[in-house]
Amino acid sequence: MGRTPCCEKVGLKRGRWTAEEDAILSDYIQAHGEGSWRSLPKNAGLMRCGKSCRLRWINYLRSDLRRGNISKEEENIIAYLHSSIGNRFVLIYLLSTCIFEIY
Repeated sequence: MGRTPCCEKVGLKRGRWTAEEDAILSDYIQAHGEGSWRSLPKNAGLMRCGKSCRLRWINYLRSDLRRGNISKEEENIIAYLHSSIGNRFVLIYLLSTCIFEIY
């Protein structure tokens, strides 16, 4: 009665992603957009699970993904918002991203 499995577990590649697979995934998403993660591996020609493709894209390959340390100014903004709003981190995140885009 549950959901059907997202993929056949037999024949799937596991482990580290190669640069070639990253390029295939990036090119496919650039051409067709995000979404339909369950059918993406078969359509793109990857021997991966749809969940693996989604996580790889979201955590490593997105073009708007920021890596590295935050600046002192960004840290001060976050500290100020935390002192004025409290532990509502979703609200702090939303406000801080708006503020960071202004700078």
